[in-house]
Amino acid sequence: MTAAFQIANRPIGPDQSPYIIAELSGNHNGDLGRALALVDAAAETGADAVKLQTYTADTITIDADRPEFRISGGLWDGRSLHELYQEASTPWEWHDALFERARAHGLHVFSSPFDPTAVDFLETLDPPAYKIASFELVDTPLIRKVAATGKPLIMSTGIANYAEIEDALRAAREGGAECVSLLHCVSAYPARPEDMRLRTIEALAAAFGVQIGLSDHTLGSAVAVASIARGATIIEKHMTLARADGGPDADFSLEPAEFKQLVDDCRMAHAALGAPIHDRKGVGGANAQFRRSLYVVSDVAEGEVLTEAHVRSIRPGLGLAPKHLPEVLGKRAARDLKRGEPLDWRMLR
Repeated sequence: MTAAFQIANRPIGPDQSPYIIAELSGNHNGDLGRALALVDAAAETGADAVKLQTYTADTITIDADRPEFRISGGLWDGRSLHELYQEASTPWEWHDALFERARAHGLHVFSSPFDPTAVDFLETLDPPAYKIASFELVDTPLIRKVAATGKPLIMSTGIANYAEIEDALRAAREGGAECVSLLHCVSAYPARPEDMRLRTIEALAAAFGVQIGLSDHTLGSAVAVASIARGATIIEKHMTLARADGGPDADFSLEPAEFKQLVDDCRMAHAALGAPIHDRKGVGGANAQFRRSLYVVSDVAEGEVLTEAHVRSIRPGLGLAPKHLPEVLGKRAARDLKRGEPLDWRMLR
């Protein structure tokens, strides 16, 4: 059984509608007005929360002219880490306005801190939870720092192996976090659906006994919706106002109408799961009457032997079950039987 988890009194788990997070990341494109508009748009989609990323280029990396500080291949090919993070970072002076706007909409709002100073700063805004990004999962001192706040903690697994995930969970629990969950994540931008291996969601839940969600970097929403059937209880997805406007994460982000569709479809997928049916009682409701059953299809005189000319399996389903046909044939009518009567044992002898 997986441990209970909740954020700001909102229970999260297999019996609850999925908790959906709109990740704003760097899709503000350096414009506070656009960042606020993203929060407004997220509220319109029906998401539960918006999430920021709290770092500066100098707290997440350094400006160094060495090969390992430059990206090779993929969406950000050729860019230096410092340059990319300089563009993508959300200025700390914006956070108060963004938190205020989200709360005005009734949205949960929290962030991923990337160093201890970000945790100290975010605590002044009193977020209801924290997120540890995939590449920070191995930073157990940072996890302990976040866990010491006592807030619920969501951690993306990214490329971490099981030993590293176990280390992260141990750091979180020893640091003081009581509510911890993991997000299955493939750290590719964008990720290919065939690489997502959604059965990992069930494997993680079995291995670690916590709520498992999905941090989804694929294009579109199909993978997120499919993850609900595998047991995902949290969905995190990037959102942008318009991919055509560009930005560091725009290519694998959903526009507002698409994000709303994701929210609706994920909630519908969860509703469709329901509880397992064991005895099938009541399945089909009133339409059960249209199943097949045994009917008199030709008048039969009292005492006459019933043959296939007299009784057939037809719709509707108010007579004996079709499986009884071999038992019925050869019996005699206990009274005159009229064409169109549903067959009953009391009509036979």
